[in-house]
Amino acid sequence: MSPALLRLYPAAYRAAYGREILDVHREMTIGLPRAARLRADADLVAHALRVRLGLDSASPGGRFFALAAPFALGVAAAYSGIHLMKWYAGVAISPGSTWSHLATTDGRQGLNVLFLVLACAGAIVALLGRWTPGVVLVVSGLLAFAAQWTVAPALYGDGPFEPIAAALTAAVVLACPPDRRGDRRLSAAAGAMAAVAWFPVALVQTRGFVVSTEYGVWPLLTVAFTGAVLVLHTRLSDLRGIGAIAAASPLVLAHAYTYGWL
Repeated sequence: MSPALLRLYPAAYRAAYGREILDVHREMTIGLPRAARLRADADLVAHALRVRLGLDSASPGGRFFALAAPFALGVAAAYSGIHLMKWYAGVAISPGSTWSHLATTDGRQGLNVLFLVLACAGAIVALLGRWTPGVVLVVSGLLAFAAQWTVAPALYGDGPFEPIAAALTAAVVLACPPDRRGDRRLSAAAGAMAAVAWFPVALVQTRGFVVSTEYGVWPLLTVAFTGAVLVLHTRLSDLRGIGAIAAASPLVLAHAYTYGWL
């Protein structure tokens, strides 16, 4: 390993663990092909940056984002699922054939739907335990969804709130330390939250619910209730649960604002 890579760590951390890092890295890369050694170096650089940013698994910031990331995935799944259902309802329920609606779909709207599919599918895959491929999909979908605002702002209603929220959600997911990913209980809670947030709105969109309402605030209320339960269940005296839920919730806040509830 190049000494330059070791210098990426803070001086105090390097002084305390530098020799151990060198020995472990050397043992892990002995006999490996060049491509595998480069991947190991990249992992080391990523860890050094996390230590500098206070996002490693031993730091308070790392523990905070480990708690927030599954719920950010749940919010991403619910938000993108709601918008996909809205698009589906517009195609399947509107007058005219489904094929005619699909054939006349604008290219930008088609990309928008694709990015939402990536975000929704990736979030579900990550919550089911396949973290790496799921996160690749959800982060790609969220960032592409956010970037599309620069070329098609008309797709996003009142201003850039939803694209900004999508980028913030992707950042929360990426900030989770690698060795704290995939907590099964948190993933199950986040998945349940996403289902509860999505299901009534999906029924409204498909006209399968007897109460006529936009339900724009429902996902936000679901996330807030989840935060309250998390705090009561874990008894986090420093309210990290509320903070983690708040960090995970920009998309539902933007959704509520877009529908006139905030």
